[in-house]
Amino acid sequence: MNIIEIIEKKKNSKELTKQEIDFFITEYTNGNITDYQAAALIMAIYLNGMTDKEITDLTLAMANSGDILDLSSINGIIVDKHSTGGVGDKVSIILLPLVSSLGVKVAKMSGRGLGFTGGTVDKLESIPGYKTNLTEEEFINNVNEIGISMISQTVNLAPADKKIYALRDSISCVDSIPLISSSIMSKKIASGADKIVLEVTYGRGAFMKNIEDATKLAKQMVRIGELANKETEYVLTEMNQPLGYAIGNSLEIIEAVQFLKGKKMPEDLKNVILEIGSHMIKLAGISDDLEKNKEAMLDNIANGKAYQKFLQMVQKQGGDITYLEDTDKFEKAKFIQEIKSDKDGKVKEIQADIIAKFVCELGAGRTKKEDNIDMSVGVILNKKVGDTVKKGDLLATVYSNSILLKDINQLLGIVY
Repeated sequence: MNIIEIIEKKKNSKELTKQEIDFFITEYTNGNITDYQAAALIMAIYLNGMTDKEITDLTLAMANSGDILDLSSINGIIVDKHSTGGVGDKVSIILLPLVSSLGVKVAKMSGRGLGFTGGTVDKLESIPGYKTNLTEEEFINNVNEIGISMISQTVNLAPADKKIYALRDSISCVDSIPLISSSIMSKKIASGADKIVLEVTYGRGAFMKNIEDATKLAKQMVRIGELANKETEYVLTEMNQPLGYAIGNSLEIIEAVQFLKGKKMPEDLKNVILEIGSHMIKLAGISDDLEKNKEAMLDNIANGKAYQKFLQMVQKQGGDITYLEDTDKFEKAKFIQEIKSDKDGKVKEIQADIIAKFVCELGAGRTKKEDNIDMSVGVILNKKVGDTVKKGDLLATVYSNSILLKDINQLLGIVY
């Protein structure tokens, strides 16, 4: 068996065996297959697709390429949540303390961002002192003691996926259902959760540009979950405009705090959180009634229990909670520019992909893994699609540490 034969086989749209997939994953992870050979196979998969069996075999091979996290010492059912990503996506930061306050055990390992903004870990690290790099023992102890811990990936989970993900990004093979589904589910299987809720996004600010492809991806991941004995459900979320109002790292933490305090809950963000959370509560065995689960979440925002759970987690992991109690303490960008409307109208679009690129260029995201992120920069929108606009109305506020352009409206992708 050799990699040339495997590439040739997939190039000709033939099904790879489990042994061939295992060989590729093992040898590429160990460095015995070159990046250019792996790239040729990934491109062949991208162009010719994979069968359900191939996708499952690929997923399990990547999951088994490193450690499998053992969470059996945590009391209760562990329910994990994963999103395929979006612009202004601070869902995990709000949702996970919220469901934890209702008794769901949350053991969440998240990644850093590569693209328009930071990942969940980057956003949490904008809270001074917050430690995302805990040992496995500390991680499990925190979940047993307070019901929640959110950290960066500290163990060697799915190392094959890390290599393949970076390669996919460099050869423009990101938007492939077999490759996306196997990537996501390999990490979910390796991270040890009992059950999984998937948020699959679609639209201009997502990998999947339409609901049909998003549904295919979601159903593919559910099939993988079933074959791996992980009960899996999915929720579809439109991502044509940013989620909520804030895009940027500390700006999104501030919005999350306002949400958990019940001060400001953007309708689109609230709907997503309630939908995903209701399924997490169901899978945790607490209640099968999705509507009652949503009511329970709103109650725990109103009575302060969700916010208190967030404070408890942040404090437990070394974070300075005075920044959450008074969000004005967060570091401010040097330049704050208000963008105002020059005419009357109605917002037709807030193009998530365009605003994402702009925010990344401000420094809120990475174009390479080694890039540093500027936690203070970003954009806060003041309008959503469908809102009426009068001349002189505030459309958005830009937070930057570099000199801003005069004609910035087009860069923000706001069409009205």
